[in-house]
Order: sequence, then C-alpha cells, then structure tokens
Amino acid sequence: MPETHLLELQEASVHFGRAIILSSVSLTVKKSELVAVIGPNGTGKTTLLKAISGLVELERGKIFFEGNVIAESTKSQFRVMGKNYSLKPHKIVELGIIHCPERRRLFGESSVEENLRLGAYTIKDKEKIEKLFERVLKLFPFLEDRLEEKAGNFSGGEQQMVAIGRSLMGDPKLLLLDEPSLGLAPQVKLDIVNAIREIQNLGTTILLIEQDASIALEICDRGYLLEDGRIELQGTKNQLMNNPYIKESYLGIV
Repeated sequence: MPETHLLELQEASVHFGRAIILSSVSLTVKKSELVAVIGPNGTGKTTLLKAISGLVELERGKIFFEGNVIAESTKSQFRVMGKNYSLKPHKIVELGIIHCPERRRLFGESSVEENLRLGAYTIKDKEKIEKLFERVLKLFPFLEDRLEEKAGNFSGGEQQMVAIGRSLMGDPKLLLLDEPSLGLAPQVKLDIVNAIREIQNLGTTILLIEQDASIALEICDRGYLLEDGRIELQGTKNQLMNNPYIKESYLGIV
C-alpha cells in the first residue's frame, strides 16, 4: 500500500482577486517530521499555512490530513462553476492541526497563564489539560514564576515562547509554525530553535515557515523553497544546504 502522509497538498492554488498567491503547490509532511518552507517575504508562505488552517479558500487543488480531504476545489481561475469544499477552521483545529501565527498574536492584557490555557479550548479532559500545562512549563521553565504577569509586558522572544506554548496546549498532531524567529535577537533565535527541536523530539510533527533559511535548514528533516507562489526546489536538509542556488541566495555562501 502507498504511504499515507500526515499532511499532503496536491496542486494547491490560492488567488486573491486576479493575483495568484499560490500556484499548484504540492508538498507532503510525514508523521514526526520537521519540514521547512523557506523563501523571501511576499512569496506565499503565510498563505500556505492559512490554506491548511482553513483561513483562505483554495482556487484549485486538494489538501489531505491523515488521508482525508480537508479542503478541495476544482474552480478555474475564471471562477466557473466547480466543486469547493473546506472544513471550518475550528474543525481543522479539532483534528489536531494547530497554527502558531506570525507575530505571536497574544492577548496582551491577559496573563501568561490565561493565554496558555486558551490554547486548550477544544479539550474537555481537565486532567489532560493539566498534563499539557505541565509539559509547556517544562519546555519553557522561566514561565512558571511569571504566569500572573501580563503577556504584553514580555519581550518579543518571551512572547514567542508563550505563543508556541499556547499552541502546544492544543495537543497538536501537526504544529504549523509561522516565522517563529522573526524580529528576534540571535541568542533568542537560538533558544527558539532549541525549543522547536525539543518539541519534535517529544513526538510532534512540525511544518515550519521561516524566512531565515540558515535556521530552517539547520533543524529540518526536509524542506521546500517557495518563490513567487511556486515550489522551486525541494529535498533533504543536506540536499538543500548544498544546492548552489540556496547557498548563494539564501545562505550567503559564494
């Protein structure tokens, strides 16, 4: 039998008006993998995650999760009659796809603990919520003594850790990370990278969107290069790191 990927996109396209944001994007993520998507700003990386999360509609293509269709469209670019189907975002969350958005999006006036526990809103088992909460505090131990502080008072790196912790409170089967290192100092980026590694080691599958190719390729198992809404290259970590175009254009190695 052919292998069933945890996540699979088949020829996924997204248009905003006449602008093509994603064009026939196909990619896969296997269970327990860390797959990175790199590329410049404005190339469709965030839209890719929004399509998986059900926040934007496919113009064409399909998205599968655990072998089941979660989004599908057969519309043409001229929007003739066609089939269009997508699970609502909250249903996608219930399946275990958790999206940690770009720029954190915390509730700044709420406490750190309140922000974290909001991530578990779909989970009814109180004992499970407490275990997830303990797991987050073990991953980010500095939070334990600051749970009552307002999240908005934290630094950018600390807020990013809270945002990742909030996502983990949803007990993801697939964690979608959008630009987790954006705007952070080098040492804080390293802390985030180490946390992401540990999350994967604990068994969570990760799809990482990252403009900083050096970070993404350091920790991924496989990766894709997305430029102008299209997948231009794909391969293992080593294949991409040794690709002449990637080395010159994204790693600064001549």
